[in-house]
Amino acid sequence: MAKLKTWKEIPIGGLTEAGSSARFLTGSWRVERPIFDKEKCINCMLCWVVCPDMSIVVKDGKVTGMDLDYCKGCGACASICPVKAITMEPETKFQK
Repeated sequence: MAKLKTWKEIPIGGLTEAGSSARFLTGSWRVERPIFDKEKCINCMLCWVVCPDMSIVVKDGKVTGMDLDYCKGCGACASICPVKAITMEPETKFQK
């Protein structure tokens, strides 16, 4: 087993360089997945504002879906949606 680094040997800010999040697909961390109902959506953009991962896909000023490669399933989008156009479902429901 390789010797672990001490806290003094780890670079300030951790082990990844700034601006590297786009290279790491973090969607596999999810326990719940957002389900988007385009018919209910009124494009208020509240989900886009609160999403900490920028996983809400917007085209021409309208929400078109979710980028599940980066969505961590926090549910902030579903909890703020005034018309319940986003619901959360267990990720296990979608696993094969």
